Amino acid sequence: MRVRLGELSERLAGEFVGDPELTVTRIGPLDSADRETISFLANPRYQSQLAGSAAGCIIVGPGLREAAAARGATIVCDDPYLAFARLTQWWAGQSRARPEPGIHPTAVVEAGARIDAAASIGPMAFVGRGARIAAGAVIAAQSHVGAGAMVGEGTVLEPRVVLGEGCRIGARGLVHSGAVIGADGFGFAPTEGRWEKIEQLGSVVIGDDVEVGANTCIDRGALEDTVIEDGVKLDNLIQIGHNVHIGAHCAFAGCVGVAGSARIGRHCTAGGGAMILGHLEIVDHVHITAATVVSRSIRKPGQYSGSFPFDDNASWEKNAATLRQLHTLRERLRALERKRSFSEE
Repeated sequence: MRVRLGELSERLAGEFVGDPELTVTRIGPLDSADRETISFLANPRYQSQLAGSAAGCIIVGPGLREAAAARGATIVCDDPYLAFARLTQWWAGQSRARPEPGIHPTAVVEAGARIDAAASIGPMAFVGRGARIAAGAVIAAQSHVGAGAMVGEGTVLEPRVVLGEGCRIGARGLVHSGAVIGADGFGFAPTEGRWEKIEQLGSVVIGDDVEVGANTCIDRGALEDTVIEDGVKLDNLIQIGHNVHIGAHCAFAGCVGVAGSARIGRHCTAGGGAMILGHLEIVDHVHITAATVVSRSIRKPGQYSGSFPFDDNASWEKNAATLRQLHTLRERLRALERKRSFSEE
């Protein structure tokens, strides 16, 4: 795909510096760009990379306008990282083929399923009885939509996704391959040295504009529903337990685990490998760093770190710094004790 820089500048609502008739054929990073590449620079710390880059055009913020323009074509945007994100969305929409509407001959659609004529059901996909698939939705090859489940307008289930019976996902969602939405929650009652299964009678309700990563699992609720609100972004290999409630616009990185019945507010983030124990409450605007174990409820917004145990980030960093000096402090204490003992003799 070859695109005029003038057209890209107009789409990004940026100020263009250079020849608008120049074209690019790809988006790429500064260090490997050539003259047919459009790149971006959002962090001023990497300004030194500008002069040496061969990129045909660079998206920058107002503070880097002059430096970028000195080397060639430039698009100046208030938020270059956001402009880059929107550019990738447009580029993907232009360059990636979208499945044609219709039901593939090898798909299985049970009686009573309602599929909009503008939806696409791929090869060997399954749509259960009473399921509803909205306009523009894509159920890719070998994906499974259970009985009574709902897929919103424009939502894409990539190959081999499972959306369990009665589960719902809203509009403009994206669920990557291998994800399982609506498996049974982990519920068992101990009795006489064995485990008696507690049937999981709830569902999973997912809002609009949600992305679920590859091989991520979201369990159905035991009695009430597991809820993922609008705009949530879940990375790969995440486990969301039964009856969890995640507020709007949260973002969790890979391998995060959230145990059953935890309730998480809006605009929260969790770094890779973080763990949130069950039945806890976390308020809005809480940011949990990677590998942190959250073992008690968080009532105050802020950044939290650690596992011995976790604390607000500033306190944890002080404690961690002290811990690193523990051996030295021990040796100093021993030396003082020896000196005191010698003096007493």
